[in-house]
Amino acid sequence: MNKAELISKISEDAGINKTQASEVIDSFTSAVIATLKKGDTVTLVGFGTFSVSQRAARVGRNPQTGETLKIKAAKVAKFKPGKDFKDKIGGAKAKAKPKK
Repeated sequence: MNKAELISKISEDAGINKTQASEVIDSFTSAVIATLKKGDTVTLVGFGTFSVSQRAARVGRNPQTGETLKIKAAKVAKFKPGKDFKDKIGGAKAKAKPKK
């Protein structure tokens, strides 16, 4: 699903026009980005948590030439799905059978 399809789905489900649905999506993404830039997390109970993680600098390798190169440290966005989200998409882990 792309942004246009998401806008159509939200406008149908919420009974609003596509312009309003687009504004909702833009507002949501802006709020998440602003919060993550401050170093905070965004938690939507049942859906998941958006957070920022620090990735350390490391040495990489160019696969074509084999040349080593330095990869800078970076902040990256992470998403951890919530329990309800996992359950609804079938991502719940089965309980392990006890050993005899």
